[in-house]
Amino acid sequence: MHETAQDSAKQRLILVGIDTGAYDAEQSMEELAELADTAGCEVIGAMLQSRSAPDAATCIGAGKLEELKAAVLAHDIDLLIFDVELTGMQLRNLSDATNCKVIDRTMLILDIFAGRARTREGKVQVMLAQYQYRLSRLTGVGTALSRLGGGIGTRGPGETKLETDRRHIRNRIQSLQRELRELERHMQFLGSRRKKDGILTVAVVGYTNAGKSTLFHALTEADVLIEDKLFATLDVTTRAMLLPDGRTVLLSDTVGLIRRLPHHLVEAFRSTLREAMDADLILHVLDASAEDVNERRDVTVQLLADLGCGEIPQLQVYNKSDLLDGLPKSSDDQVWISAKNGTGLDTLKAAMAQALPETAIRMQLCIPYTEGGLVQALREEGTVFSEAYTESGIAVDALVDVRRKKQMQAYRIDAI
Repeated sequence: MHETAQDSAKQRLILVGIDTGAYDAEQSMEELAELADTAGCEVIGAMLQSRSAPDAATCIGAGKLEELKAAVLAHDIDLLIFDVELTGMQLRNLSDATNCKVIDRTMLILDIFAGRARTREGKVQVMLAQYQYRLSRLTGVGTALSRLGGGIGTRGPGETKLETDRRHIRNRIQSLQRELRELERHMQFLGSRRKKDGILTVAVVGYTNAGKSTLFHALTEADVLIEDKLFATLDVTTRAMLLPDGRTVLLSDTVGLIRRLPHHLVEAFRSTLREAMDADLILHVLDASAEDVNERRDVTVQLLADLGCGEIPQLQVYNKSDLLDGLPKSSDDQVWISAKNGTGLDTLKAAMAQALPETAIRMQLCIPYTEGGLVQALREEGTVFSEAYTESGIAVDALVDVRRKKQMQAYRIDAI
């Protein structure tokens, strides 16, 4: 039986990274510390080494490995988490040398996913990513996997089967792929039905911990998990939301994104972000108070492009603006808000209505009694907010399908 994050809450660990100049290694290590905190670990220390490239055998080289071994003994360390993807050989050598559990950034994220997935699609996608990732690292990694035992980095597939039964793993991967294809077909069918029925969809997307779930709750009053941790939301939550122009849209809260997302995890995100891939509008939520807000914006934009969402209209929503000295002015494609305080939400709703394709328009009409069937059509196809019987005809305040806009134009009045 695998341990939960709570069971392993007291695991003491050291973070290890290398700086090759390819990215901001210090920021990446800070993010790794947040990931470890999300997993329920206690970060005792961090070690960052500058190298032109990772050492093929140990990633960090012999000298740094001796320093790491001493730190493990001195601080009674249970786990080492590397901020780079480790090969099977590196995992084995590091584990043998330190006599300690060793995992990498990807294994940690997959472990968090495994603990937080709730829907069947989410669970299947995470299991598939875990099997595929570990299968490629089976060569020479038997000792390291045996030492993993329980705890962080071990939720999901059983370690013994990963070590000894390649055929079982491959068969399991094929089985999960078949199940996922069936789940995806079902989701695509639901998406097609929504499109056919003219239902507008909006996806809330952005860097992890930007306040997406807080915003989702503020817009829909939905009971969703709001937590100051990475990946607080994994599975998609969808709720209806009323726009100022009277239209109702489906708003979906999605998993947060992070920098340096490996291929395995891009695929794992693909099903979770299906709502964004099929959306009519993407709310790209950013933490306005983050020092690297522009970099986080670029990471999200690139990942959305990788997922095939690059052509979908996006509205950039700068959240947590209450932490700034002043509130910048919003524009057509940028809105500054505080979901926590409710600041700017009316502006955001108006911007959403403006950015979405015109499917219906609110009209004030006076329809002659001889055309009473049109009123019935409005009731069936749209939303009638009010109607009154006057000398001239039936005065109606209604949300009219754009396909009837031209027909209804003749009965339009300025006010009821």
